[in-house]
Amino acid sequence: MHRLTRAVSLTLLCALACGTDNEDQPGNTMATLPQGPVDTGPSDPPPNAPLPPAMCGDMNGGGDQHVDFPTLMATKIAEKDTAMTRQLALLEQRYDLSDRAGALRMTRGKPVQQGVRVRLPDGLTWQDLAALTPEQVRERGLFPSGFRALPHPKQPEGGMLFPPSTIDEVLRQTGRDLQRFDLDFDLPEHLIPEFPPAIFLTTRPDLGDVSQGKLVTTDNFFELFKCILNPKQLDGLRLLLTPFAQQQFNFTDDRRSERPSQGVACLDCHINGHTNGATHLVGDIRDQAHRNRIDTTSLRGLNVQHVFGSQRALMSVEDFTEFEQRAAYFDGDPVLATKKGLNPLERGSQVQNMAEFQKILDFPPAPKLGVDGRLDPQKANARELRGQELFFGKARCGECHSGAHYTDGTLHDLQLERFFEPATINGIVSDAEGPMKTFTLRGLKESPPYLHDGRLLTIDDTIEFFNLVLETRLTDAEKRDLRAFLYTL
Repeated sequence: MHRLTRAVSLTLLCALACGTDNEDQPGNTMATLPQGPVDTGPSDPPPNAPLPPAMCGDMNGGGDQHVDFPTLMATKIAEKDTAMTRQLALLEQRYDLSDRAGALRMTRGKPVQQGVRVRLPDGLTWQDLAALTPEQVRERGLFPSGFRALPHPKQPEGGMLFPPSTIDEVLRQTGRDLQRFDLDFDLPEHLIPEFPPAIFLTTRPDLGDVSQGKLVTTDNFFELFKCILNPKQLDGLRLLLTPFAQQQFNFTDDRRSERPSQGVACLDCHINGHTNGATHLVGDIRDQAHRNRIDTTSLRGLNVQHVFGSQRALMSVEDFTEFEQRAAYFDGDPVLATKKGLNPLERGSQVQNMAEFQKILDFPPAPKLGVDGRLDPQKANARELRGQELFFGKARCGECHSGAHYTDGTLHDLQLERFFEPATINGIVSDAEGPMKTFTLRGLKESPPYLHDGRLLTIDDTIEFFNLVLETRLTDAEKRDLRAFLYTL
């Protein structure tokens, strides 16, 4: 990957990664601030040629039009290098993408990445930025580009993109190829969840991780779970692992897989009932430039949640399951769904069985938390306890992430547009984003990247983001205490 050179504040990295206790107060070094605006990257979209002219079918329009697939594939492949070079350059401009693993580990041993990765202009510190009002940040153009909307690698087209680890293992086990010929996944593997993730069940907490270290697929699920699940749950898991036609993966000539594809399964993105960081665009926003990128959310703890989808506010797991297969698979277009292979699920048996399995997916153990979700003072250290106090106090996290499961089950608008002028970034419009679901924070360290589109690569980034947006003005020591508490969840 081509690396763009840019200085990163060593003071900042040491403060967050090494844990100095310098209690610098916000605003002490405000004498000189860099000139804005912060460079947000290319404003024009990546190339996206239209489909070739129809070669047969109903030439008057509608779904009965068919193109020459070799021409389509060659056209899209020709655009791939340009699209990916633009996206990777944008990521390097916005973030430090290096592998800086800490001592903390996820359940199955993958190191948790540390340090703030969002880049600031030379001469600007996080404390100085947080001391400014939203109006001052906007007027001076200093809102970090890494805090803005993250575009899809090919925003004009979008579609599902899978990390290489998932592509390789699904192909090895099942023969299905989830590789697109026109695009690659854009984030490094060290910045996404561990693969494959652990599986915990509310019904069998005594078993711990029941994944046996394997990616669960149609090839192995029955042997792994036949003695753990009842017949309805087992059938629900079968359906969640069964591929169905999808916008980019289908049998038609309008696909982005080299060979005709059986499609995509629910657990190709939500692997092992968790997430692999796969990305897509939401299907319920138009026009294309306003469609938000999606970072696949974890299915852990669905049994305690009541709102589903980052903005759609679907009110049950059953609704979410049915909607995803009927509409989100096809960008919210029922005409394309019919053409490419819509497979309506029967609500009373299939959807219900799928939901029953999803509802027993549990959070990973949090041994320092008591029955109320708060730290047990006998098990937590002083830094973690200080962080908990900040979480429910000065840092204001607990105003939305409340209760034993750290979610209030509703949506909130952060009004980010207070901080910046609208801009188009590699095809996506960065402007007001509206209300977003409050996701649970349980198991937080195991589900990077963060925010609905994955724009925040680490927990440190997330702390800096909310410190600015909520105007809490935490000191560096307070940020480290808060991070220590978040790690315990």
